[in-house]
Amino acid sequence: MTISYNWLSEYLPEKIDPEKLSRILTSIGLEVESMEKYQSVKGGLNGLVVGEVLSCEQHPNADKLKLTTVNIGSGDPLKIVCGAPNVAVGQKVIVATAGTTIFPSSGEPLTMKIAKIRGEESFGMLCAEDELGLGESHAGIMILPKEVKVGTPASKYFSVYEDYTYEIGLTPNRMDAMSHMGVARDVCAYLTRHNNGNFKYKTPSINGFKADNNHLPFNVSVENTEAAPRYTGISISNITVTASPDWLQNKLKSIGLRPINNIVDITNFVLHETGQPLHAFDAAKISGNSIVVKNLPEGTPFITLDNKEVKLSANDLVICNTKEAMCIAGVYGGLKSGINDNTKSIFLESAYFHPSTIRKTSMRHGLRTDAAARFEKGVDISSTLYALKRAALLIKEIAGGEISSDIVDVYPLPKERVQVALKYHYLKKLSGKNYHHDAIMNVLEALGFEKIKETPDEVWVAVPLSKPDISLPADIVEEILRIDGLDNIDIPTSIHITPSIDMLSLKEDTHEKIAGFLVGQGFNEIMTNSITNSKYYSEEVLASSVKMMNSLSADLDLMRPSMLETGLECLAYNLNRKNTNLQFFEFGKTYKTSGPGKYFEEEHLALYITGKNHEDEWKEKAKQYDFFRAKGLAQSIITLCGFSNIKFVTLENEGGISFSVNKKYLGKVIEVSKGAREKFDIKSSVYFVDIDFQALVALKEKETILYKEVSRFPSVQRDLAMVVDKSIIFENIHAVIKKSNLSLLKETRLFDIFESEKLGDNKKSLAINFTFLDEQKTLTDKEIDSMINKLIQGFEKELNAEIRK
Repeated sequence: MTISYNWLSEYLPEKIDPEKLSRILTSIGLEVESMEKYQSVKGGLNGLVVGEVLSCEQHPNADKLKLTTVNIGSGDPLKIVCGAPNVAVGQKVIVATAGTTIFPSSGEPLTMKIAKIRGEESFGMLCAEDELGLGESHAGIMILPKEVKVGTPASKYFSVYEDYTYEIGLTPNRMDAMSHMGVARDVCAYLTRHNNGNFKYKTPSINGFKADNNHLPFNVSVENTEAAPRYTGISISNITVTASPDWLQNKLKSIGLRPINNIVDITNFVLHETGQPLHAFDAAKISGNSIVVKNLPEGTPFITLDNKEVKLSANDLVICNTKEAMCIAGVYGGLKSGINDNTKSIFLESAYFHPSTIRKTSMRHGLRTDAAARFEKGVDISSTLYALKRAALLIKEIAGGEISSDIVDVYPLPKERVQVALKYHYLKKLSGKNYHHDAIMNVLEALGFEKIKETPDEVWVAVPLSKPDISLPADIVEEILRIDGLDNIDIPTSIHITPSIDMLSLKEDTHEKIAGFLVGQGFNEIMTNSITNSKYYSEEVLASSVKMMNSLSADLDLMRPSMLETGLECLAYNLNRKNTNLQFFEFGKTYKTSGPGKYFEEEHLALYITGKNHEDEWKEKAKQYDFFRAKGLAQSIITLCGFSNIKFVTLENEGGISFSVNKKYLGKVIEVSKGAREKFDIKSSVYFVDIDFQALVALKEKETILYKEVSRFPSVQRDLAMVVDKSIIFENIHAVIKKSNLSLLKETRLFDIFESEKLGDNKKSLAINFTFLDEQKTLTDKEIDSMINKLIQGFEKELNAEIRK
C-alpha cells in the first residue's frame, strides 16, 4: 500500500522528518519496504530557469541552426545554439544551463555540457515541452508569457509538487491501516507512548454538514441485509463535473492514482483518507428514484464501467434501480450509471458489505479494485456515515451543488463492539515486559479501545470496530507490543536451546557449497516471490501453469512456471536505481500442472548476470559480462559437484546451450532475448543460467567418491594450432579428442582464437593446449609425439583441419 508523506502529515499533530517517520512506521509493524521522493515532473525541473532571448542570428555553418544570446537573470548572457524553428528575439523561454540534468518524456536523462556545435560554442539549451517532461510536443521550444520574470526557477513557475511516498508491506489483518487516517492513528499512539503526551490525529471536521433541501429524495431498500448490514446514501444536485483542483490531483498522483474528474476523484480521495469505499451514481440514470440492494438470478448479464459484459452469479450482491442492475456492490460500477461530463445530480453511496461476499464476487469475476480490497478485509462499519458526510462536503466545495435529501441509513442490526479481558500477568508472560497499568491504557485508548472496567489483575476493553481482527487477549498484547515498538522487545541475556548434532543432508551440503562458491565469485543471493504475474507468459506456457484461485492482487495470480521472470523483476528494480553491475543467484521452485489435481514442483538454481565485471580503474578497464562468463560458471558448479564429463548441446531456438551429465539433463545457459527484457524495460544484455538442482542432487547421490594419491611423475603440456572452418565449435573438437581414446590425455584447454583474411574465406585459427600424464612413469617425447600425431590425424580427417607449423 502506498502512503503519501505530505498527505499523512496533514493528520499528525506535529511534522516528523520523513526518515524518522519511516523508522516509526516500521517499528510499529507497518513495514516500510521503500521510501521514494515523488515529483509531479520527473527531476523536479531542478536547475532550469526562465530566460529571455536577447539576440537570434543565423548559424554561419548550418542552415537550420540559430545563434542566440539569452539572459537568465544572473551573470553574463549565455551563448546558446538552438535548432528550434520558432526561436525569436524577446521570447521568454526555459533554459537548461551547463550541468543541469533534464528528464525528457521519453528516453534517458541528459546532462547539459558546454559543447561546440558546428564550430560555435553553446553554453546550454532552450527546451521544448517534451524535453522537460511536460508533454509530448517537439514542434519547437516552449514560449512563456512575456510577463514572466527572467531568472524565475522553472520548478517555481510550473509549481512542481514534491512529496515522499512510502510503500508499506501491510499484513492482511491490518485493514485498519489501509488509509492515511488509519496510519496517522498508529503514529499518534506511538508518539503518546514515547513522547509523554496525549497525541491525537486530526480528523477533518464535518460539523458544517446539513441538507440544503429535499428536492431529490431516494427510496432505499436492502433485501439482503446479511450481505449488506449497513447502507447509507445521499443525493447532491446542481453539480459541475470537471477536472479536480491541483491539490487533489497531486495527492492522488503521488500514490499512483490517475485523476478522472472531480466527483470520482473525491470518492477516491476519501477512500484513501478514511479507508471507506464510496460510489457515486448519476442520479438521472436511477429509474424510479429507487435503490434496491439485492441478488439477481444466475447468469444475468451486466455491463461494467469499462464496457465489458459479465454474467452475474446468484450470490453476487448488486445495487439496482427499479429496472436493472447499476453496480456490482463493493466491486465494480456499471457503464450506464457512471459519472460523465453531463452529470448534474448524483446519489452518493457509503456502505458496509460483508467481507466474504465481496471476496467471492471479486475473485469470481477477476475484478480486483481498491474498494474490493478493503471490503473483503472488513472496513469500519461505524465510519460509513462520517465518510459520506466528508465526501458530500468536499463535493459541495469543489463541484458546487446542493445536498438535496436527508441521509438514508439502513442499519437494522447495529454491530456491537467485541469485549476482551486482558490479564496483566498474561501480558507479562507474552511480552516479557512489565507495563504500568496507565501505560497500557494510554496505548489502547490512543488506538480507539475503550476501557469498560478494571481490577487489580485485569482490564476489560471494548475493541474499536475498525479492528475486526481483534478478539483474543493475545491480540491486545500484540497491539501493545507493536505501539511500544517491535524494536524495543527485550532480548533475554541467555537462551536455552538443545543443539542439533545432525549432519547436513547431501542436498543442504550441496546448497551450502554452491552458495559459498557463488558468493566468492561476487554474486549476491536473492529470494523472489514464487507467485508472479501471468502477463509475463505466453498462452502455451499458461496452459500447463498453476493459476491462483484466490490471488491477493491481479499482479500476483500465477505460481511461477520459470525462474527467469521473477529474477528479471529484481534486475529491473536495481537497474532503475543505477545499480548496473549485477550478479544474482537464487535457489527456488517452479510449478506446473498436467490436469486437475496433478501438480508438480521442481527445485532450481538460477543465475542472473548483467553489466560489467567491475568499475573502470586506472590500471584496468572493466569488461562486459558475456555468454562465456555464464557458461563457465555453469561448468564450474557442475565440476564442483564432482562431475567432469559435461556435455553441451546448442539450443537453436533459445540462443544458448543445454548441458547434461551421463545423458541426464541438468540445465541451460541462455542470453535473455530482447523481447523478454523489454517486458521489464531492461536494455542491457542479461545472461541466465537455469540448473535443475533436484536432478543435480539426485545424480550426486548415485556418485561414489574415490580418492587417489597425487602423481609422483610430472605432467607434460603441448600446444597445437590449426585452421578450421568458422562453423566449427569447440564441442566438435572435443568429440574428436574423445574419439581418439587417449587415456593419458588429462586436460584440454582452448587458449586462443584468431581470425584473418590471410587464413582464407570463412576460416579461423584455434590454439589448444593439451596436458598429458602417466601416473606410473615419466612420459618420453616419442610417446607424446605419437599421441599428438593421433590427434592431428583425427582433426584432419573429421574436421578437415589444417595444422599450423
